Amino acid sequence: MNRIRAVARRELNAYFDSPIAYVFLTVFFVAALFTFFNINAFFSRGVADLRGLFDSIPFLMVLLVPALTMRLWAEETRQGTFEMLVTLPARDRELVLGKFLASWGLLAIGLALTLILPFTVSFMGDLDWGPVIGGYVGALLLGAAYLAVGQFVSATTENQILAFILAMVVCFVLYGIGVDAFTNLLPDRTAALFRSLGTGSRFESIARGVIDLRDLAYYASISGFFLAASVATLKIRRWA
Repeated sequence: MNRIRAVARRELNAYFDSPIAYVFLTVFFVAALFTFFNINAFFSRGVADLRGLFDSIPFLMVLLVPALTMRLWAEETRQGTFEMLVTLPARDRELVLGKFLASWGLLAIGLALTLILPFTVSFMGDLDWGPVIGGYVGALLLGAAYLAVGQFVSATTENQILAFILAMVVCFVLYGIGVDAFTNLLPDRTAALFRSLGTGSRFESIARGVIDLRDLAYYASISGFFLAASVATLKIRRWA
């Protein structure tokens, strides 16, 4: 556990020692505010809720989360520090978990910045905090899944731009297979299957304030699968 914390601290420091953390937090916060007040037209709707924020969160994460993960392993390879890192007295899974927790922590900071919205809205009307809590829990779980995907992609290439694009494509596919625009084109049974596999449709369920164990297991499964894939990739690269 101490090794995981040490890796996580190293990665979090690396984020804030570069512009990445500050650019991500700024873009995430501004994008969240813009979609909430403008695209989803909070004031014209006249309803005291955060639907405008949580409707946009899944798509924002598809675009922004890969920026956090593209450097996790690709930069280690590019800078020639990968060999040094894998010779440290830490297991591959500890390295992967440490990097994952650092990126997840930075994402959590980004979400925390948006807490100004529910408190502001609560002064304007009778805000139902159930969907708000569910939305933030869902956002953390959704982010964890995308971060795990991104870390796996980063572990397979030394090109950060390629890692960013591939991670965004994979996350977009996981999101897109569950949206109504796609599932409405399919037969009912097939549509129900794809909705159950889509990250966005699962998020919508949690954001309504209903935290189902099946949704938690779904996100845990995706995160666990891609984190395990990252560990396996490191083992292959270690002995290649």
